[in-house]
Amino acid sequence: MAQKKELSEARGYLKSRSNYDKAEKLMTDLLAKDTANRSNIKIYATWLDAVIGQYEAANEKLYLKQKYDTVAFYGLVKRMQHVALSLDSLDSRPDSKGRVRPDYRKRNAQMLDQLRPNLYYGGMLHVRKGQYTDAYDYFRTYIDAASQPLFTGYDYMTNDAKMPEAAYWATLCGFRQHDADMTLRYSDMALRDTSKAQFTLQYICEAYRLRCDTNRYVNTLTEGFRHYPEYPYFFPRLADFYTAQGRYDYVLSVANDGLKSNPKGRLFLIAKSVALLNMERYDECIAVSRQIVEENDSLPEAYFNLATCYLNQALAVEAENEPRKNRNRLKNLYTEARPYMERYRELVPAERQRWAPALYRIYLNLNLGKQFEEIDQLMRK
Repeated sequence: MAQKKELSEARGYLKSRSNYDKAEKLMTDLLAKDTANRSNIKIYATWLDAVIGQYEAANEKLYLKQKYDTVAFYGLVKRMQHVALSLDSLDSRPDSKGRVRPDYRKRNAQMLDQLRPNLYYGGMLHVRKGQYTDAYDYFRTYIDAASQPLFTGYDYMTNDAKMPEAAYWATLCGFRQHDADMTLRYSDMALRDTSKAQFTLQYICEAYRLRCDTNRYVNTLTEGFRHYPEYPYFFPRLADFYTAQGRYDYVLSVANDGLKSNPKGRLFLIAKSVALLNMERYDECIAVSRQIVEENDSLPEAYFNLATCYLNQALAVEAENEPRKNRNRLKNLYTEARPYMERYRELVPAERQRWAPALYRIYLNLNLGKQFEEIDQLMRK
């Protein structure tokens, strides 16, 4: 009896074309009041009509250029679809003979298909506002329609060109919320939007990093670098990963791959220089580092690597323990190292822990008293 009374009252509102919001509340209250009501198809049908009425009233206001909350307008479309899906699940239950003959599906599917673009635009509106949780809900509603029985025959996965774009924006929203599951849910579909695939691969990498899934993280970095070698995200992290593991030959290989796409790529040359230094291939490191300096004289790492190559070579000579024989050779090596380490100091004065011990050695071995005293005092401090 309570259901009949409230249903009757709600239908009265619908017939009078007013108080649609009150009609909706009557139905949502019924559903909240008693779980048994959730199997009553009439409640969902009335609820949907109430939301449709609100949408039509809002649409009329927008058409007449009257003030109306755009966010609320898009929210009505999303709510219509959610209610229609619940209605369809009841409407498509088999009858006593096992037959499925939904009464509402055709009408509701046609209506929602026409309104479908509003779900996409509603999602974009929330993205622009930085409201990524709300935006994600719109894109998820948009995308998941493809697998809903309500839209059987529409084949959105094939016929809707905006699906990959919606998937991209959903993936972005998951990334911005640092939620790995949300980021990965539609990432495969998002990669079909080739204009933004490099960003999608970055978001996928971050999702695997959050999950501590090292293998997939590195594999995706590798895939991203292979397709987009000059995109600034993939290469540095790939190089850092292999450097941390001491796999300098991998760093060198990846850097060389990058140089194939851009022979003057600054980042690739620096990484190659560092890898060669770590592999103790000093002459090759010197050649690459000089190339970097010739093309750009303001990159500190190249100067540091040059100086370190000469200093490491000097250490090897000193290890021979023949000071008289190697005097001139050592002097030449320290003389070569000096201007590069001094230039490094000039470029990054805050990196004292790197340049001070090196200059201490250089000035000591070259008998440069004034310079040695200055460095000695700095190090004592």
